Amino acid sequence: MKISVQKSILLKSINHVMKAVATNTTLPILMGIKVIATNKGIELTGSDGNISTVSYIPAEFLGDTLAEISKEGGIILQAKYFSEIIKKLPKDDVEIEVKEYVATIKSGKSKFKINGLDVEEYPRLPRFDEDNVITLKANQLKQLISETTYAVSKSGTRPILTGVQWQVKSNVLISLATDSHRLAKRELPIKGLSDSIQVVIPGSSLDELNKILEDSDEKVNVVLTENQVIFQFTHVTFYSRLLEGNYPDTARLIPTSYKSEIIVNAKELQQALERVLVLVSNGDKNVVKMDIQINEIFIKLSGSANELGKMNEEIIAESITGEDIIISFSPKYMKEALKTLNGSISIQFTGSMRPFIIKKKGNDELIHMLLPVRTY
Repeated sequence: MKISVQKSILLKSINHVMKAVATNTTLPILMGIKVIATNKGIELTGSDGNISTVSYIPAEFLGDTLAEISKEGGIILQAKYFSEIIKKLPKDDVEIEVKEYVATIKSGKSKFKINGLDVEEYPRLPRFDEDNVITLKANQLKQLISETTYAVSKSGTRPILTGVQWQVKSNVLISLATDSHRLAKRELPIKGLSDSIQVVIPGSSLDELNKILEDSDEKVNVVLTENQVIFQFTHVTFYSRLLEGNYPDTARLIPTSYKSEIIVNAKELQQALERVLVLVSNGDKNVVKMDIQINEIFIKLSGSANELGKMNEEIIAESITGEDIIISFSPKYMKEALKTLNGSISIQFTGSMRPFIIKKKGNDELIHMLLPVRTY
């Protein structure tokens, strides 16, 4: 193999696949990046067995020459050293030549020789057809991931809850995550798939994908198979295994009516919680109490921490309707939900010990549900 490519272009592809490379594995070969060169371009692959990323550098793109392939071939190079070498090369022109599993990397007057492995030893990625394809914009997908993955379980006690459930019903994608204490649900109209389908994608995989996606209108094709989900966009393909098992039926848990509702500015409430958290985050219970009285225009927040003190905060609400209510909740969970919202929001309550809903005022496409905390 012999190739020439610009350092910046190669480094961008390396950074894409590095996020998938295994750091602790029983298969040492997965600690490497597979590099394949054909007359059409250069393909880099990184994988940890659960997620895999393929980044492609075409020889030509939109009339520009991105890479020159003098000789086809391939090699697996230790990801850590390959990445560091390319990052520190002095010039933008990089030449890589492989002979007998040894790669010679040249740039300017710098020259490195590193040992590699046979590409035939690298696990093969699954083949797939494109029968079940969803088409999204990259910025839509980024927002969808940010709005839901925060609510997945961080504990391995119930592995299925470490994933995000995707359901497709009548050209609507429903993304839902819960750790049994809170829930995030987002509905998004889609194109390309009308059949009903349901999968559970690891939240960690979606978080890694989110680091690669550009905040743009770029088209992303999402291919759903029995045990894999594949995301395809410009010059990058991202694979993830799906989680096995039955996701809990959460539909019956989401309240469909409420007894009290407040309309409040999301940013103002978030800032108030930040101030309360100065004390509460160091306390034993890490709980904030919200006191809502319908004959007042203020929402009262309070918190305390043993030996530290107490904190009280009042926020002007746009409206308060229904019944008086006092409810306690995790400020951390509330704050994470509020990060996905802006402007006027609706918080709907059905009782002091019943789940409550947070959503954009007048919009049901994105809802967050929190369980209250018992303080007695």
